[in-house]
Amino acid sequence: MSSAHANISLFVPHVGCPNMCSFCDQRHITGVTVLPGENDVINAVNTAKKSPGYDPENTEIAFFGGSFTAINRNYMLSLLSAANIFVKSGDVRGIRISTRPDAIDRDILDLLKSYGVTSIELGAQSMDDGVLLKNNRGHTAQDVIIASKLIKAHGFSLGLQMMTGLYGDTDEKAVDTANKIIALKPETVRIYPTIVLKGTTLAALYADGHYKPQTVEEAVKICAELLVLFKSAGVKVIRLGLHSIEKEAYVSGPWHPAFSELCYSRLFLENALGLLDKKGKYTLFVAPTAISKMTGQNRENIKKLEQFGYLCSVMPDSRLQGDEIYVKGSE
Repeated sequence: MSSAHANISLFVPHVGCPNMCSFCDQRHITGVTVLPGENDVINAVNTAKKSPGYDPENTEIAFFGGSFTAINRNYMLSLLSAANIFVKSGDVRGIRISTRPDAIDRDILDLLKSYGVTSIELGAQSMDDGVLLKNNRGHTAQDVIIASKLIKAHGFSLGLQMMTGLYGDTDEKAVDTANKIIALKPETVRIYPTIVLKGTTLAALYADGHYKPQTVEEAVKICAELLVLFKSAGVKVIRLGLHSIEKEAYVSGPWHPAFSELCYSRLFLENALGLLDKKGKYTLFVAPTAISKMTGQNRENIKKLEQFGYLCSVMPDSRLQGDEIYVKGSE
């Protein structure tokens, strides 16, 4: 069995963006202020190669954190050149980059292909032009569509990133964004609830009472709904919530260190409620890796099920996988 996909991630913080989005402060999100160089690429790969179970066929060097194709061209090529050495040697499968929809055209795609780039992620964030404008994204939904089609036509794996709870956004608009993203047939999606960080436009709007961020519960609810949509469409969600933020930068919003777990737990709760009928005692069988998701943090799901009149215990069943649940009532 092949191992899971892995990224050797290098962050190129906020050097390529032509404007400052309402929510953005890459330094606080990544904790990175110094730009990586060629030696950093080489050292990162050499370190990764020493890790147990390192699998070249499922590993990409990933340049995240900014708009990679909008940074200084010579700097971009120096990073790609360093990474391409490992593509040619077979030490990695390819290179993954993230960028803006309006920083993609045929010429840049040809260039990326020549250096061994295999996957491109676009920060769509929303497919509603009004939301994009209010958050100073500097591109339109049509830009996302055009760039996505170009990327797929050039043979790259397409990833799209979206956000929930943006200024001017609603859950209905988020669902519409998800459906429009699904129509573009990306291989992967990342979903990020909006966090208010110090020094951003959102922080000023929040301070003035013009912006109300989502609560953790609100963000979990909509993200669990989006998970169902993407799963049903065969689109893999590879990230839910930010990896980390600097504590001193946090102002407000649905930050939780286990946000992804909360979303999947919500899915399991809703799936269980859909399977349970009469009030009583039940055993919920799930995949061994899904015990904590079914139980919920601090046994929250078990407590909520009890409030509905279902006294449930959770047991592992190795025959089940993913979010499958088998329910057995007590005799």
